[in-house]
Amino acid sequence: MKLKFGTVEENVVTRDEFPLEKAREVLKNEVIAVLGYGVQGPGQALNLKDNGFNVIVGQRKGSKTWDKAVSDGWVPGVTLFDLEEACEKGTILQFLLSDAGQIALWPTVKKHLTPGKALYFSHGFGITYKEKTGIIPPSDVDVILVAPKGSGTSLRRMFVEGRGLNSSYAIFQDGTGKAKDRVIALGIGVGSGYLFETDFYREVTSDLTGERGTLMGAIQGIFAAQYEVLRSNGHTPSEAFNETVEELTQSLMPLVAENGMDWMYANCSTTAQRGALDWWKPFRDATKPVFEKLYESVKTGQEAQKSIDSNSKADYREKLEAELKELRESEMWQAGAVVRQLRPENN
Repeated sequence: MKLKFGTVEENVVTRDEFPLEKAREVLKNEVIAVLGYGVQGPGQALNLKDNGFNVIVGQRKGSKTWDKAVSDGWVPGVTLFDLEEACEKGTILQFLLSDAGQIALWPTVKKHLTPGKALYFSHGFGITYKEKTGIIPPSDVDVILVAPKGSGTSLRRMFVEGRGLNSSYAIFQDGTGKAKDRVIALGIGVGSGYLFETDFYREVTSDLTGERGTLMGAIQGIFAAQYEVLRSNGHTPSEAFNETVEELTQSLMPLVAENGMDWMYANCSTTAQRGALDWWKPFRDATKPVFEKLYESVKTGQEAQKSIDSNSKADYREKLEAELKELRESEMWQAGAVVRQLRPENN
């Protein structure tokens, strides 16, 4: 259906117009091979299985994620296989490895992309930057995308709670004439609340910007800046953390999610409203040049190249862990660990 978002009309698909029963009918003869069991793999695979689809998982034997798949109920030799065997058995290959992992496995996947199969992504990276990744599918397969707007952990949690996480969908290549039905059925199958239309380029540029921006990079930067200002002016770690992070995540953001920012403002004190209305535009004006610089770096492929270069190095995980350790052991997040322990539900 077409819905207006503000003044712009967009194509969306809801569960009412494409119910789960229809999705099962569309995919009744398919074997969905979920390749990779890291970030998105567990949530999508388990949701599809619980929704009644024929799902197998492909993962490297002997890895921690292989063991995780076994603990989640996937049975070696029955529903859990090494990556190449899963590629051979699947008619829809859900390519859910990391971007660097996709580059490494692509020769194996391509070998098993026989006519009529579908290649499924949850990120537009590999196809959009195909000159850098080398991921160029044959012309006689479907190339489709369903990108849940959140982590695989959130996708699974919301599914178990009877809710849904919104997803975008895209068709890069319709090699069989069935790509539209396949991608929508898969989007419903993984537990999407609703699906909105995009393309691979728009998905990856918005996603890379969001991850580096308000979803992760910018929010951590803003947290750190306010926390450091409060601490340098004599506020204690617990007070600085509560006023910077805890109140936002536990109280205010749920109100925003419920009915929007204006409703959240209306449900705060008049003093808070006045200050927020006075200061949001200066913060917008201060950060917009940073977002413009970020988007340009994404648009020109610089961010993609940085990701490929760093994630492909042999010592990538060691360096990543060192950076995460610095974040984890910062005073702000050490204070956060104590604050979380003191939440009433944890006592």
